[in-house]
Amino acid sequence: LAGPLVCASVILYPQNQIEGLNDSKKLSEKKREFLFDEIKEKAMAFSIVYIDEETIDEINVYQASKKGMLEAINKLSIEAEYVLSDAMPLGDIKHESIIKGDTKSASIAAASILAKVDRDRFMVALAKKYPEYGFEKHKGYPTKQHLEALNRYGVLDIHRKTYKPVYDKLNEQFSLDI
Repeated sequence: LAGPLVCASVILYPQNQIEGLNDSKKLSEKKREFLFDEIKEKAMAFSIVYIDEETIDEINVYQASKKGMLEAINKLSIEAEYVLSDAMPLGDIKHESIIKGDTKSASIAAASILAKVDRDRFMVALAKKYPEYGFEKHKGYPTKQHLEALNRYGVLDIHRKTYKPVYDKLNEQFSLDI
C-alpha cells in the first residue's frame, strides 16, 4: 500500500557461486541481509532501481515492474547479453521469462534479494519520519496494523493512491457529511 516498487538486476560470475540464494520471501531477514552484502561484493555487476508511488498509480504495478526491470537492466555497468526475468516478458531484448524464476535462477534470486533488502531498508527509514504507521514492521504491506494506521492517521504522500484501501480512505477524506 505504501512505498516505491524496487527492482534489481544482477550479473553473477559463474565460477564464483553464492551459497544460499533463493526467493527473497523464503529467506529470513538475517539471511537476506547477509546475502545482500555478499551479492554486492561478488557480483560482476548489479543495479537497483526505484519506481515511485505516483508512477505505480499512473501506469499500474505490472507496467511499473516491467519499467523497473528494464531500467535496472539498462543501468548495469556491463551490458547484459541475455536476460533471465522473473515471469516478465521484456519486449525486444534477448531474454527468457521464467515463472518462479527466483527459485530457479541464481541471478534472479540475487536480484530479488537486493530489491527486497533495499526496499525494506527504505521503509525502515520512512518509519522514522512516520512512526505512527509502523513501516519498520510491515514495510508498507496491507497488514492489520497498517490498515488501522491508515484509518486513524490518513493517507500519506508515499501511499499508492489506486490501491483499494488507500483509494477508499481518500474518498472518505474528501467526502463531506453535511
